This record gives sequence, C-alpha cells and structure tokens, in this order.
Amino acid sequence: MTKKPKILIVYTGGTIGMIKDYKTNALKAFDFNQITKNIPELYQLNCAIESISFDEPIDSSNMTIASYQKIVTIIETHYKNYDGFVILSGSDTMSYVSSAISFMLEHLQKPVIFTGSQLPIGDLRTDAKENLITSIEIACAQKGGRPIVSEVCLYFEYKLYRANRTTKINAEQFEAFTSMNYPPLAESGVHLNFNEYYLLKPELDAELVVRKKMNNNIAILKLFPGITPNVVESVLATKDLKGVILETYGSGNALNQKWFLELLKKAIHKKIKIINVTQCVAGAVSQGHYETSIVLKELGVISGRDITTESAIAKLMYLLSENLSNEEFTGYFEKPLRGELTL
Repeated sequence: MTKKPKILIVYTGGTIGMIKDYKTNALKAFDFNQITKNIPELYQLNCAIESISFDEPIDSSNMTIASYQKIVTIIETHYKNYDGFVILSGSDTMSYVSSAISFMLEHLQKPVIFTGSQLPIGDLRTDAKENLITSIEIACAQKGGRPIVSEVCLYFEYKLYRANRTTKINAEQFEAFTSMNYPPLAESGVHLNFNEYYLLKPELDAELVVRKKMNNNIAILKLFPGITPNVVESVLATKDLKGVILETYGSGNALNQKWFLELLKKAIHKKIKIINVTQCVAGAVSQGHYETSIVLKELGVISGRDITTESAIAKLMYLLSENLSNEEFTGYFEKPLRGELTL
C-alpha cells in the first residue's frame, strides 16, 4: 500500500488566514489546526495535512530578512518528515518572498508552494479555498514515487508559476500574478495538468543546503527622463551600499550623459555591484544591442537578462552574502541558479 504524502502548511500571515466572525463582522485569525473541519473538501485529497503558524502572523508588507530565515528554518527542521510544503503569506510581497526562498534552498527535492488570496478564507466569494486546495494537491502530486514538482513555486487563480519568475500585477482581480518570461508550470481546470518540460529537474543525490545569510545593503534605482544627478548620487552614496538594481529602459538602455556614467564608474570602482534590469514587464536586457547600453557593459554593469526586479533583489542579497570574486559574482548572476533567468 502506497504511503499517503504528508504536507505541512506554514501560515506566515496574510489575507488567506483570516475568517469573518459573522456576529461582529470582524476578521479574526483562522485556526489551521481545524483546517479539515472548515474545509471538508480536503478529505478528498489522498494526503495527511498538518500545519504550523508564525507565533505572531505578519502582514506581508512587514516581511524582513528575519521572516525569510524563519520560513527556511521551518522547512529545514521539518524537511525529512514531510513530502511537500505549502507556505501561506500575503500576496503583496509574495513574489519578493518566494523568490528569496528559492535562492535560500539549494538542491531542493520537494515542492514548496506559496499561495494566498485576495479575499479572506471566510468570505462568500473567496478565492482562498481554491488556491489552498489546489496548492495542497500540487504539493502531494507524485509520479513514480517522486514529487512531480521539486522547486519553489507560486500558485494563484488556476496557475502554478516558478516563484522567482513572478510579479504581482493586479490588486483587485483574482488573477493577481503573472510570469511574463516563463510559461506556467501547471494549469488547473477540470484536470490538473503539469507542463513537466518546464519544471526544474533535481539532482537526486544532492542534500538540501539551506542558505540563511542575505545581505540587504542594496537599493533600487529606477531611471526616468529628467532624473537629476542629485538623485542618482544620493542613491549611490548610501552608507554601506553593496549592490544596486538599475531599472533601465527597454532592452537595458540608459542615458549616456557624462555625469551619469561617471557616477556609475565611481560606484563600480567602490565595488558596488550594479545589475541592469529592464523596467518592461516582459522581455530581456541585451547590453550592447543599442549604443546607449554599450557603455554600461564596458563599465562593468552586470546584465540581469530577463530576470524580474523581485528576483534580482533576492539573487543580489544571496550572492552578496557569499565570498565571491568580481568575476565569480558576475558569472553567477548572469547564469540561472534556480531557473530565474534564461540564457
């Protein structure tokens, strides 16, 4: 007889964990230990479900490096006892958080599925139940005795995405997320269909490595027509700054005025890593394709290719915490480590 998969739900906070008290109309925390009582549909899934919650659930806007460390520590502690993990958090920063977790878990061989909802689990028209039920179903899906999914993913409104490829695009629609540069890993309709070709293939003999160090001495510098030297200089002169996500135009283009290039050159000379990421929701940076990006490449600005800003932040924090030479850093950033960019 096949052993039932064991799934651990980790509730960090967020809308999905709230339920309405119909007497007072106030929202209160949902007790995930009573999950099958509140969502009897889960009995239809062939798995054992247990849950753990943050002592103090936090709004996703308050997520910090310490929150990331808490999530990966829970996964690390329970990794051998469960077949999959469903992480519940607020949707506002879910792409940032799940991207970071993907870099913190190396050689992952089990599913870690992030999900949440736009409406509380107790609302009449909530999206929470479907998101939660299907995320659990994905987490316990197996083929040949092994998990079908063995990476960090984000499930929302009938689609499973690679977490570090996602961006939240809508605050009001149930279809809150998209992955413009990488196809969905699974789609839920009448059937749950996995696009197995696009899934990461794990190294079967590799042990899980948990990376808990993240260096958050970084900044985002978004370019816009008319940006002043004072603004650029103030960002690049930030105390203890180690890295900058430079959000450029189109395929990686930036102004080529002397003052701007001099400020970048000065920052790079101070060993500040500058990553070129496009402001466009789709497409990739192609440094050197146009004249306005040739100089960036020559200065030593690192190409983010088709990485999202959310994933670039996570990857920058991760790589800055490693003791890498300049060449190693550039090499690691410009190649996929967790399927976050396309070569």
